[in-house]
Amino acid sequence: MPIGVSSDSDWAVSLLTNTALADITATLEPAGVVSPVSDRVLTIGIVAGEASGDILGAGLVRSLRKRYPNARFIGIGGEEMEAAGFHSLVPMDRLSVMGLVEVLGRIRELVAIRKRVRSFFLTTRPDVFIGIDSPDFTIGLELQLREAGIKTAHYVSPSVWAWRRKRIFKIARAVDKMLTLFPFEARFYQEHDVPVAFVGHPLADAVPMQPDTGAARDALGLDRNRTVLAVLPGSRAGEVSRLGMLFLSAARWLQERQPDLQLVIPCVNRARQKQLNEMLEELEVKLPVTLVLGRSREVMAAADVVLLASGTATLEAMLLKKPMVVGYRLSGLTYYIATKLVKVPYVSLPNLLAQRELVPELLQDNATPEALGQAVLDWLQPDGGVDSLHQAFCEIHDQLRQNANERAAEALVPLIEAANHGA
Repeated sequence: MPIGVSSDSDWAVSLLTNTALADITATLEPAGVVSPVSDRVLTIGIVAGEASGDILGAGLVRSLRKRYPNARFIGIGGEEMEAAGFHSLVPMDRLSVMGLVEVLGRIRELVAIRKRVRSFFLTTRPDVFIGIDSPDFTIGLELQLREAGIKTAHYVSPSVWAWRRKRIFKIARAVDKMLTLFPFEARFYQEHDVPVAFVGHPLADAVPMQPDTGAARDALGLDRNRTVLAVLPGSRAGEVSRLGMLFLSAARWLQERQPDLQLVIPCVNRARQKQLNEMLEELEVKLPVTLVLGRSREVMAAADVVLLASGTATLEAMLLKKPMVVGYRLSGLTYYIATKLVKVPYVSLPNLLAQRELVPELLQDNATPEALGQAVLDWLQPDGGVDSLHQAFCEIHDQLRQNANERAAEALVPLIEAANHGA
């Protein structure tokens, strides 16, 4: 899939020691009041291919503008970036394609967009070009621009440390600097002599160290005195098809053993809400569940335990300091191939970041309603280990809370200055 734009999966190999983490972050102290580096009129090119990249791009544009108030920002971005003063050459949603079949159906358009953007930047020659995530689209573009003498950076590492590791050689040719969200990624690039800056994760900056569970329950109309289970079977139709009934069956198993359990499911949109409603109607025994449109962070904040699919939601649940049970199923063939290709011992970010099993992962045949339900029930026991889990989550949160937008901008200043001095 040469130019698909979906994000890489959440995989990793090891967490840096505190000493190694300090070595990486020492050169990027958090910025306080930022003075402009230059009032020159600069051009900064950026391409983001999906909503998460749009959010990262907006924060980066605002932070770079503090340093270069007369810079113009142009490329491909979404509403968040445009609100920060970015000019998009193409609507970002034309790049937001997931899956092999969908990409193949749009391949001509995607090729044409990349050719147009490449030609624009080869003519305009920005002071720096930054690809944000969407590696199948942006890494190739970065390589072409760098070969033409334009400084390039990539924000959000592909999962090269987990699978398809030979991509590191192309990345090394494509970028002058890699900006990573997680510390273990920086170690991997250092080992391969690729210039890198660990900048932290903006979500860790946004989520408070001690979320207010009571306030979240009040906002959702939930009883403060009853146990709350948040259930997140995924955000895409395919995920919900594979995991929705499994998670609902686990919730039913739990409620038979703990009748006062409050079940809450956030739905990313009305289509997922309809899909889950239909699944609830298929259950032989009526299951009282509150479906909430959006507000996934609020739902997790309100919970005692979260049952969720492997993915970025596990990071958010960890930052909210919530005990969780991670479940996932793929098609048999996909799972078999994944086990041969993936080189990491865990699939959820809390375990990957800690490099040990902080939370249970129940995958494929091990993901049964009874096993998932029992794992949730274990967290609810008085000696379930919640206190030690909370401490581990706080330590990881503190490591990731690095003022990411400012650090990312600061890491790019040397590239921009080198471009302007002909380096």
